[in-house]
Amino acid sequence: MRTLALSLVVLGVTAVAVAAPQTPAPAASPAAQAAAPAQVPAALSPADTFTYNPDGRRDPFVSLLTKGGERHVPRPGQDLEGVAGLAVEELTVRGIVSSPSGLVAMVQSPDRKTYLVRQNDKLLDGIVKSVTAEGLVILQEVNDPLSLVKQKEVRKMLHSNEEGK
Repeated sequence: MRTLALSLVVLGVTAVAVAAPQTPAPAASPAAQAAAPAQVPAALSPADTFTYNPDGRRDPFVSLLTKGGERHVPRPGQDLEGVAGLAVEELTVRGIVSSPSGLVAMVQSPDRKTYLVRQNDKLLDGIVKSVTAEGLVILQEVNDPLSLVKQKEVRKMLHSNEEGK
């Protein structure tokens, strides 16, 4: 058994040696060497040699820990100023003010800035349907593709039930 394995190894080595004979390359003439300058292959980076076409798939060369290689991707509407850049969940009603044109709500954002909101003002994901003495009624857009309901009514009260306890 041992001789069989040894003979197979020897046979394999000789097959490689026979398949790739080492013959010296023919020497070029001195005139041909003078005409062709020495060419050094430039080091190619992977970016030069490969491009990836995702066709709707995730790029396998981007780390999953950085969520697609994003440096700073703002959320939708972050570039909007004032109330138009605030989501419904971010608002807190701090007061209701009566004005000659109707009721106005004072709302506070998570960064502790206060804004005045009137009926029909647009938010990031909704619109103010009405301002009442008790709070706001907002029509919020639903972004769930499986939901049949595309808008839901959200009430933001001035005094929530939890504050009174």
